Amino acid sequence: MSVRLPAALAALILLAGCASTAPTKTSAPAIPAAPVATAPGATTPADDNLNAVAWSQTAIEHDLIYLQTYRDAQSHLLAAMADKQWDALPKDDRVAPAKGLKPAVVLDIDETVLDNSPYQARLVKSGGEYNEADWAAWCNEQRARALPGVVEFTQFAAQHGIAVIYISNRAKDLDQATLANLRKQGLPVSGPEAFLGLGTFVEDCEQIGTEKGCRRQLISHKYRILMQFGDQIGDFVTVLANNAEGRQKAMKPYMDWIGTRWFVLPNPTYGAWEPALFNNDYTAPRDERRRQKIQSLRTD
Repeated sequence: MSVRLPAALAALILLAGCASTAPTKTSAPAIPAAPVATAPGATTPADDNLNAVAWSQTAIEHDLIYLQTYRDAQSHLLAAMADKQWDALPKDDRVAPAKGLKPAVVLDIDETVLDNSPYQARLVKSGGEYNEADWAAWCNEQRARALPGVVEFTQFAAQHGIAVIYISNRAKDLDQATLANLRKQGLPVSGPEAFLGLGTFVEDCEQIGTEKGCRRQLISHKYRILMQFGDQIGDFVTVLANNAEGRQKAMKPYMDWIGTRWFVLPNPTYGAWEPALFNNDYTAPRDERRRQKIQSLRTD
């Protein structure tokens, strides 16, 4: 039901409203309302990964870093192929001479090629932690999106006769789902041999945990590697001790390769860098792991 006002009264109200809302140069900025208190039972539980996942999904800077990296690599790829001495495998993994071998690029998959931030977001919202069953279920959904720039880069490589090899720590039994996901996103997949997952058998090579050294040695028999891409240093070289000193030691001989043969991408949501902060002890309670991570922070 509407209420009709006398015309004169309505006009006065209208004028008063205009006067109160018209901006003036001398007006003081509005004071924001005080935040509404949240009931104790409605607070969102703290999660170490919230900011990292939010950044990965919403910050344009995240996308620009990937785009910049893959564009830069593409601009140097043909020169690397033309240089017959060029090889991006660390010396311990180059078990066969590179001369005369077919050129290839090697890419990790998760957070290098495919974006799994929706899986991480589910954990943040549920308050859960990584577990293999949920991870396998996510992989089998085949819904991970390609990260910016990677489709163009890998297609460019394939068009110029450069093999595209994916070395991943996804379990070998996820190979069909993973290859299907890659193809859906427009990434070149030459066949099942293009994916070397965790559990790939390599003769005369002892697998160390989830390290990728054996699989790099396997491809060294067939390919000269022009470039490697990953979000963990273990995607490039074997890390024998996952602590600050061990990680630095593994990288030290290859620092000149960063940005030329090795291209490192950002992953603040998970990785070997995190357990290195709490002595790689995932059996410790979550609060204890958080305490040790906080203790590792610098304040100057």
